Amino acid sequence: MATGITLGVSSYSFHQRMRTGEMTLFDVIDWVASSDAEHLELAVLDDGAASPIPTPASPADYVERVRTTAEAAGVPLSNLAMHAEFWAPGGVDLDAQIAKVKDYIDLAVRLGIPRLRHDVVAHGVVPGDDTPAFEAAFPAIVAASKELAQYAAARGVTTSLENHGFFVQAADRIRRIIHAVDEPNFRTTLDVGNFVCVDEDPAVVVRENLPYAMTVHFKDFYLRSSDPGEGWFRSRGGRYLRGAIVGNGDLDLAAVARAVRDSGYSGPAAIEFEGDEDCLLGITRGLANARRLLDAA
Repeated sequence: MATGITLGVSSYSFHQRMRTGEMTLFDVIDWVASSDAEHLELAVLDDGAASPIPTPASPADYVERVRTTAEAAGVPLSNLAMHAEFWAPGGVDLDAQIAKVKDYIDLAVRLGIPRLRHDVVAHGVVPGDDTPAFEAAFPAIVAASKELAQYAAARGVTTSLENHGFFVQAADRIRRIIHAVDEPNFRTTLDVGNFVCVDEDPAVVVRENLPYAMTVHFKDFYLRSSDPGEGWFRSRGGRYLRGAIVGNGDLDLAAVARAVRDSGYSGPAAIEFEGDEDCLLGITRGLANARRLLDAA
């Protein structure tokens, strides 16, 4: 595999088993330690104190136990991913959202995590031509992200936004925000699969955004033009999508892997599995396929 790329897994990939209690976060850490994954990303799905992924509301001893367990197992915690909203059609409490992200940056420091991904808007679709809405949202997104990047820089943390959801998702919108924020530690969590949610071709646009990547997510989807039945969701343009094991879906991940290699990217890459198969099967095969693709690129 290319020098400088470390391949790991996002905790989101284990969501099937964590939400039922079949696996705890400590089970996940043990599983990663016994696999050939090189790091673990923590993705927060619930801000509450009962969340298995540490949040600012988690008991201090739980946060410390997660840190020390990962350290003892030899599993670096590479990224902390959480949700935030700096704009919405009906308005948001921006000060509260900024304060929330600052709490997560402080949490990342406590966990020994050097990277944090915060979203900037909700994941839903703004109907019709959303360009006017994006222009309205842009100043708040940029100002909040800049303030947070500066706060994080003083604490040794790099921040990022992800091509996530359906609104701030397209490759050029991501780059426009990064350039406007103009802070050296504000980058992108580059999910190679999520671009298809807004009908962009990952084999093309991943290459455009790699110079700004803090971390890379390997993800795969099945794509259909007509309704295949239950279990699929729709892209912004109306295609049908369903999560796949990395390397088994319809995305040209061989071209994506070549783009990652050719770019000289150096940093963490993590698979993110959200298919219907058992998650441990999906993660095991996805890790092997991602490594094979990166080795062959």
